[in-house]
Amino acid sequence: MKRHAITVAARAVLILAAVCCLVRSSHAETKLETAVLPGLKQTLAVDLGGGMAMEFVLIRPGTFTMGDGNDAHKVTLTKPFYIGKYEVTQEQWERVMGSNPSNFKGAKNPVEQVSWEDCQNFLAKLKEKAPGTQFSLPTEAQWEYACRAGTATDPGNWDEVAWYSNNSGSKTHPVGEKKPNAWGLYDMHGNVWEWCADWYGANSSSAQTAPTGPASGQWRVLRGGSWNYYPDNLRASYRINYYPAIHYYGIGVRCVVLVGGASAR
Repeated sequence: MKRHAITVAARAVLILAAVCCLVRSSHAETKLETAVLPGLKQTLAVDLGGGMAMEFVLIRPGTFTMGDGNDAHKVTLTKPFYIGKYEVTQEQWERVMGSNPSNFKGAKNPVEQVSWEDCQNFLAKLKEKAPGTQFSLPTEAQWEYACRAGTATDPGNWDEVAWYSNNSGSKTHPVGEKKPNAWGLYDMHGNVWEWCADWYGANSSSAQTAPTGPASGQWRVLRGGSWNYYPDNLRASYRINYYPAIHYYGIGVRCVVLVGGASAR
Protein backbone atom coordinates (compact mmCIF):
# COMPACT_ATOMS: atom_id res chain seq x y z
CA MET A 1 0.00 0.00 0.00
CA LYS A 2 2.80 2.40 0.92
CA ARG A 3 4.66 1.72 -2.35
CA HIS A 4 1.43 2.21 -4.32
CA ALA A 5 0.77 5.56 -2.58
CA ILE A 6 4.25 6.78 -3.49
CA THR A 7 3.73 5.75 -7.12
CA VAL A 8 0.42 7.64 -7.33
CA ALA A 9 2.00 10.73 -5.79
CA ALA A 10 4.92 10.55 -8.18
CA ARG A 11 2.56 10.32 -11.12
CA ALA A 12 0.62 13.32 -9.84
CA VAL A 13 3.83 15.34 -9.64
CA LEU A 14 4.78 14.36 -13.20
CA ILE A 15 1.35 15.27 -14.54
CA LEU A 16 1.42 18.63 -12.76
CA ALA A 17 4.89 19.34 -14.16
CA ALA A 18 3.72 18.47 -17.67
CA VAL A 19 0.70 20.77 -17.36
CA CYS A 20 2.90 23.63 -16.13
CA CYS A 21 5.26 23.04 -19.05
CA LEU A 22 2.38 23.18 -21.52
CA VAL A 23 1.06 26.39 -19.96
CA ARG A 24 4.51 28.01 -20.16
CA SER A 25 4.86 26.81 -23.77
CA SER A 26 1.45 28.20 -24.67
CA HIS A 27 2.29 31.56 -23.11
CA ALA A 28 5.64 31.63 -24.90
CA GLU A 29 3.95 31.00 -28.26
CA THR A 30 1.48 33.79 -27.61
CA LYS A 31 4.29 36.19 -26.76
CA LEU A 32 6.17 35.17 -29.86
CA GLU A 33 3.17 35.91 -32.06
CA THR A 34 2.72 39.40 -30.61
CA ALA A 35 6.46 40.09 -30.58
CA VAL A 36 6.67 39.52 -34.34
CA LEU A 37 5.09 42.94 -34.94
CA PRO A 38 6.65 45.35 -32.44
CA GLY A 39 5.37 48.89 -32.69
CA LEU A 40 2.73 48.19 -35.33
CA LYS A 41 -0.79 49.40 -34.66
CA GLN A 42 -3.76 47.19 -35.48
CA THR A 43 -5.25 49.95 -37.62
CA LEU A 44 -3.78 52.77 -39.68
CA ALA A 45 -5.41 55.94 -40.99
CA VAL A 46 -3.84 57.85 -43.88
CA ASP A 47 -4.84 61.53 -43.95
CA LEU A 48 -6.04 62.63 -47.37
CA GLY A 49 -6.71 66.20 -46.29
CA GLY A 50 -9.99 68.00 -45.88
CA GLY A 51 -10.94 65.81 -42.94
CA MET A 52 -10.86 62.68 -45.07
CA ALA A 53 -8.82 59.55 -44.29
CA MET A 54 -8.22 56.09 -45.72
CA GLU A 55 -8.41 53.27 -43.16
CA PHE A 56 -6.19 50.20 -43.17
CA VAL A 57 -6.16 47.01 -41.09
CA LEU A 58 -2.98 45.17 -40.05
CA ILE A 59 -2.64 41.65 -41.47
CA ARG A 60 -0.17 39.38 -39.67
CA PRO A 61 2.16 36.93 -41.46
CA GLY A 62 0.98 33.35 -41.74
CA THR A 63 0.40 30.25 -43.85
CA PHE A 64 -2.86 29.39 -45.60
CA THR A 65 -4.25 27.20 -48.39
CA MET A 66 -4.55 29.25 -51.56
CA GLY A 67 -6.82 28.18 -54.39
CA ASP A 68 -9.08 25.14 -54.32
CA GLY A 69 -9.43 21.68 -55.84
CA ASN A 70 -6.39 20.59 -57.84
CA ASP A 71 -4.93 24.10 -57.57
CA ALA A 72 -4.95 24.20 -53.76
CA HIS A 73 -1.49 24.76 -52.31
CA LYS A 74 0.16 26.15 -49.19
CA VAL A 75 1.33 29.75 -49.28
CA THR A 76 3.34 31.45 -46.54
CA LEU A 77 3.41 35.23 -46.22
CA THR A 78 6.47 36.19 -44.20
CA LYS A 79 5.82 39.90 -43.66
CA PRO A 80 2.92 41.85 -42.19
CA PHE A 81 1.04 44.36 -44.30
CA TYR A 82 -1.90 46.73 -44.00
CA ILE A 83 -4.86 46.38 -46.35
CA GLY A 84 -7.71 48.78 -46.95
CA LYS A 85 -10.62 48.25 -44.60
CA TYR A 86 -12.85 49.25 -47.52
CA GLU A 87 -12.58 49.50 -51.28
CA VAL A 88 -11.39 52.95 -52.34
CA THR A 89 -14.42 55.24 -52.47
CA GLN A 90 -15.27 57.82 -55.09
CA GLU A 91 -14.71 60.72 -52.70
CA GLN A 92 -11.27 59.35 -51.77
CA TRP A 93 -10.30 58.90 -55.40
CA GLU A 94 -11.50 62.39 -56.30
CA ARG A 95 -9.69 63.88 -53.30
CA VAL A 96 -6.42 62.37 -54.51
CA MET A 97 -6.84 62.53 -58.30
CA GLY A 98 -9.11 65.55 -58.75
CA SER A 99 -11.74 63.69 -60.79
CA ASN A 100 -14.24 60.83 -60.49
CA PRO A 101 -14.51 58.42 -63.45
CA SER A 102 -17.25 56.26 -61.93
CA ASN A 103 -20.45 55.30 -63.71
CA PHE A 104 -22.54 54.82 -60.55
CA LYS A 105 -22.05 58.13 -58.77
CA GLY A 106 -21.98 58.19 -54.98
CA ALA A 107 -19.38 59.65 -52.62
CA LYS A 108 -19.26 56.50 -50.47
CA ASN A 109 -19.64 54.06 -53.35
CA PRO A 110 -16.51 52.29 -54.57
CA VAL A 111 -14.71 54.05 -57.37
CA GLU A 112 -14.98 52.11 -60.65
CA GLN A 113 -13.98 52.42 -64.27
CA VAL A 114 -10.37 52.67 -63.11
CA SER A 115 -7.69 50.75 -64.97
CA TRP A 116 -4.70 49.04 -63.39
CA GLU A 117 -2.59 51.82 -64.86
CA ASP A 118 -4.87 54.48 -63.34
CA CYS A 119 -4.35 52.79 -59.98
CA GLN A 120 -0.58 53.14 -60.29
CA ASN A 121 -1.03 56.89 -60.71
CA PHE A 122 -3.36 56.93 -57.70
CA LEU A 123 -0.77 55.10 -55.57
CA ALA A 124 1.94 57.54 -56.63
CA LYS A 125 -0.21 60.51 -55.58
CA LEU A 126 -1.04 58.79 -52.29
CA LYS A 127 2.68 58.63 -51.57
CA GLU A 128 2.86 62.40 -52.03
CA LYS A 129 0.25 62.79 -49.29
CA ALA A 130 2.06 60.40 -46.94
CA PRO A 131 5.83 60.62 -47.65
CA GLY A 132 7.72 57.54 -46.58
CA THR A 133 4.67 55.29 -46.78
CA GLN A 134 4.85 52.40 -49.26
CA PHE A 135 1.51 52.02 -51.03
CA SER A 136 0.77 49.22 -53.46
CA LEU A 137 -1.93 47.00 -54.84
CA PRO A 138 -2.14 43.70 -52.95
CA THR A 139 -0.44 40.71 -54.46
CA GLU A 140 -2.85 37.96 -55.38
CA ALA A 141 -1.63 35.96 -52.38
CA GLN A 142 -2.07 38.90 -50.01
CA TRP A 143 -5.56 39.49 -51.33
CA GLU A 144 -6.74 35.90 -50.91
CA TYR A 145 -5.10 35.57 -47.48
CA ALA A 146 -6.91 38.72 -46.31
CA CYS A 147 -10.16 37.64 -47.93
CA ARG A 148 -10.14 34.20 -46.27
CA ALA A 149 -9.29 35.77 -42.90
CA GLY A 150 -8.22 32.50 -41.33
CA THR A 151 -11.06 30.44 -42.79
CA ALA A 152 -10.94 27.61 -45.32
CA THR A 153 -14.45 28.03 -46.74
CA ASP A 154 -16.47 30.79 -48.36
CA PRO A 155 -19.35 32.56 -46.55
CA GLY A 156 -22.50 30.50 -46.12
CA ASN A 157 -24.83 33.43 -46.88
CA TRP A 158 -23.71 35.68 -49.72
CA ASP A 159 -26.49 38.20 -49.08
CA GLU A 160 -24.94 39.02 -45.69
CA VAL A 161 -21.49 39.90 -47.02
CA ALA A 162 -21.75 40.87 -50.69
CA TRP A 163 -23.48 42.98 -53.31
CA TYR A 164 -23.83 40.73 -56.36
CA SER A 165 -26.23 39.87 -59.19
CA ASN A 166 -29.02 38.62 -56.91
CA ASN A 167 -29.28 41.65 -54.62
CA SER A 168 -27.44 44.65 -56.08
CA GLY A 169 -30.23 46.09 -58.21
CA SER A 170 -27.69 46.29 -61.04
CA LYS A 171 -25.50 48.93 -59.39
CA THR A 172 -22.76 49.45 -56.82
CA HIS A 173 -23.52 50.36 -53.20
CA PRO A 174 -21.78 52.40 -50.49
CA VAL A 175 -18.87 50.49 -48.99
CA GLY A 176 -19.22 48.89 -45.57
CA GLU A 177 -22.96 48.19 -45.67
CA LYS A 178 -22.53 44.41 -45.57
CA LYS A 179 -20.95 42.36 -42.77
CA PRO A 180 -17.13 42.38 -42.57
CA ASN A 181 -15.04 39.24 -42.60
CA ALA A 182 -13.33 37.87 -39.48
CA TRP A 183 -10.47 40.36 -39.85
CA GLY A 184 -12.73 43.40 -40.14
CA LEU A 185 -12.55 43.88 -43.92
CA TYR A 186 -15.63 44.92 -45.88
CA ASP A 187 -16.76 44.06 -49.41
CA MET A 188 -14.00 41.53 -50.07
CA HIS A 189 -16.73 39.73 -52.01
CA GLY A 190 -18.81 41.62 -54.56
CA ASN A 191 -19.55 45.32 -55.17
CA VAL A 192 -16.56 45.75 -57.54
CA TRP A 193 -13.70 43.60 -58.75
CA GLU A 194 -10.35 44.59 -57.21
CA TRP A 195 -7.07 44.87 -59.09
CA CYS A 196 -4.07 42.90 -57.80
CA ALA A 197 -0.43 43.74 -58.39
CA ASP A 198 0.36 40.47 -60.19
CA TRP A 199 0.58 39.65 -63.84
CA TYR A 200 -1.88 36.84 -64.59
CA GLY A 201 -0.35 33.37 -64.79
CA ALA A 202 -1.26 29.72 -64.37
CA ASN A 203 -2.29 28.55 -60.91
CA SER A 204 0.46 26.86 -58.91
CA SER A 205 0.01 23.49 -57.24
CA SER A 206 3.26 23.70 -55.22
CA ALA A 207 3.92 25.37 -51.89
CA GLN A 208 5.09 28.99 -52.22
CA THR A 209 6.55 31.69 -50.02
CA ALA A 210 5.43 35.29 -50.57
CA PRO A 211 4.62 34.81 -54.29
CA THR A 212 4.31 37.88 -56.51
CA GLY A 213 3.21 36.23 -59.75
CA PRO A 214 4.99 36.06 -63.13
CA ALA A 215 7.73 38.54 -63.96
CA SER A 216 5.81 39.72 -67.03
CA GLY A 217 2.59 39.12 -68.90
CA GLN A 218 -0.29 40.51 -70.91
CA TRP A 219 -3.07 40.74 -68.31
CA ARG A 220 -3.36 41.72 -64.66
CA VAL A 221 -5.29 39.81 -62.00
CA LEU A 222 -8.71 40.77 -60.62
CA ARG A 223 -10.33 39.29 -57.51
CA GLY A 224 -13.56 39.38 -55.52
CA GLY A 225 -16.41 39.53 -58.01
CA SER A 226 -18.76 42.48 -58.45
CA TRP A 227 -22.35 43.74 -58.36
CA ASN A 228 -23.26 42.03 -61.65
CA TYR A 229 -21.64 38.62 -61.13
CA TYR A 230 -22.90 35.34 -59.67
CA PRO A 231 -22.04 33.62 -56.36
CA ASP A 232 -19.50 31.30 -57.96
CA ASN A 233 -17.54 34.37 -59.09
CA LEU A 234 -17.42 35.74 -55.54
CA ARG A 235 -15.40 32.85 -54.10
CA ALA A 236 -12.11 33.70 -52.38
CA SER A 237 -10.20 31.52 -54.86
CA TYR A 238 -11.90 32.83 -58.02
CA ARG A 239 -9.68 34.84 -60.34
CA ILE A 240 -10.01 36.58 -63.70
CA ASN A 241 -7.77 38.77 -65.84
CA TYR A 242 -8.05 41.97 -67.84
CA TYR A 243 -5.79 44.23 -69.84
CA PRO A 244 -4.10 46.78 -67.54
CA ALA A 245 -5.58 49.68 -69.53
CA ILE A 246 -9.21 48.51 -69.41
CA HIS A 247 -11.94 50.69 -67.87
CA TYR A 248 -15.09 48.91 -66.72
CA TYR A 249 -17.91 49.86 -64.36
CA GLY A 250 -17.43 46.71 -62.34
CA ILE A 251 -13.72 47.22 -61.57
CA GLY A 252 -12.38 49.14 -58.58
CA VAL A 253 -9.43 49.00 -56.21
CA ARG A 254 -8.31 48.32 -52.63
CA CYS A 255 -4.86 49.45 -51.51
CA VAL A 256 -2.22 48.03 -49.20
CA VAL A 257 0.51 49.66 -47.14
CA LEU A 258 3.71 47.64 -47.13
CA VAL A 259 5.70 47.12 -43.94
CA GLY A 260 9.41 46.61 -43.39
CA GLY A 261 10.66 46.83 -46.93
CA ALA A 262 8.14 44.37 -48.36
CA SER A 263 7.69 44.58 -52.10
CA ALA A 264 5.03 43.85 -54.69
CA ARG A 265 5.03 44.23 -58.45
